[in-house]
Amino acid sequence: MTAEPTTATPASADLTQPLAISTDVRVDLDPTVLAARLPAGFRLGAATSSYQIEGAEEADGRGLSIWDTFSRAPGRVHLGQTGAVAIDHYHRLEEDVALMADLGLESYRFSVAWPRIIPDGDGAVEPRGLAFYTRLVDLLIQAGIEPVVTLYHWDLPQALQDRGGWANRETVHAFARYARVVQEALGEKVKVWTTINEPWCAAYLGYGNGVHAPGITDPRTAMRAAHHLLLAHGVATQQMREAAPEFSYGIVPNLYPVYPATQDPADVAAADTIDALQNRQWLDPLLLGRYPEEITRTQRRFGADSAILPGDLEQIAQPLDLLGVNYYSQHHVAAEPNPVPRYNTEHPGSEHVRWVRGNGPLTDMEWTIEPHGLRDILIRLSRDYSAPPLFVTENGAAFPDVVADDGSIQDADRRQFLAAHISAVVEAIEAGANVTGYTAWSLFDNYEWAFGYAKRFGIVHIDYETLQRTPKASAHWYRDLIAARRR
Repeated sequence: MTAEPTTATPASADLTQPLAISTDVRVDLDPTVLAARLPAGFRLGAATSSYQIEGAEEADGRGLSIWDTFSRAPGRVHLGQTGAVAIDHYHRLEEDVALMADLGLESYRFSVAWPRIIPDGDGAVEPRGLAFYTRLVDLLIQAGIEPVVTLYHWDLPQALQDRGGWANRETVHAFARYARVVQEALGEKVKVWTTINEPWCAAYLGYGNGVHAPGITDPRTAMRAAHHLLLAHGVATQQMREAAPEFSYGIVPNLYPVYPATQDPADVAAADTIDALQNRQWLDPLLLGRYPEEITRTQRRFGADSAILPGDLEQIAQPLDLLGVNYYSQHHVAAEPNPVPRYNTEHPGSEHVRWVRGNGPLTDMEWTIEPHGLRDILIRLSRDYSAPPLFVTENGAAFPDVVADDGSIQDADRRQFLAAHISAVVEAIEAGANVTGYTAWSLFDNYEWAFGYAKRFGIVHIDYETLQRTPKASAHWYRDLIAARRR
């Protein structure tokens, strides 16, 4: 694999100065001061996902995933890079958990690779795959770190995709069986379970605009996949709760506050449309037992309503013990004065909407940094939905790393980003939101999907030639924050 340079132009010219973020959030960079603002019992952790870090793609009976196939297709991924090795977490488990313990992590959210457990998706179970995750959980518990399991972070077994993937209702039942297999294997050791990570990405990036696996571009297929992802969550949650009602079950949507460019009624209507397509498509069925009218209308328009059968919405609306919130950025939109009929691959049915740039600097992904959006979405969930306890399950930013003269990895921008967003969570809690924890994305630099290894989200630097792990300045800051809470 091609190594990415570790010396790059920093997003801030002076490594000692944090990124200037324009926000109305009170930002506390001092770990001691910020720690004092966090409520008792609040947990600070970090997250990863299986395909992005594990590597070992052919080890111990692992089956083929849609990302194995997609990443090898010409032109799909930056430089043709794959997750075949990633950061080799599969073979460096003890080293990586020891690093987590050194950082003082209170929780670690990871995903299970479905192809490691059931290589063809719904056939024989591979005990060596289960043994890997059992060992991981045991090491975490020994280190005093709470394991938080996500069952699906996009690495669908290719055999299931060959039969239609998430557009095929049979995948729902294959997922529920897989979930029960993992739950039975990990037994009493895991008390917090989340089913599906970012169903919007899985449906609309995978089946809508094709920039993610499996690379399909069809609105009807994307909307069918969206419904089946929600249904899989509902079926699996019901079965897992029946088997072990004492544990906590949830799901992890990626949510984006949507702001109109002006208060003109047309701009407000445009914002309502994107909010429905981006947020309420998931929140309303999960928490209210119905799709918003905008989604129902769009499903009918593209012929995807046939996927919705009687009883589905009741099944989806299983009681939630927690709602994960992945937050990276937000949308600013305005009315499109001259709409033309077209298919927006990420937001079908949004012909009358145009995107405008928000306020604030950009990450290396060219996402606007606006921490107040996290505060706003958390408050909204508690206010408008009476949501269950909220858990910030992902939040982070890609920035170039800078190697200082002493060999340390400096990333003042990321430190500022984390401080600003944790401060935003505090403000949401102070406004009445029930938020129980914060999880930094990502623990490690890793395989960033279609970007290959070109974007670095980690608080721990990875040298992709040697796979050496080096905590960055942001990791040291995060460790100090966690330590300050324990004093």
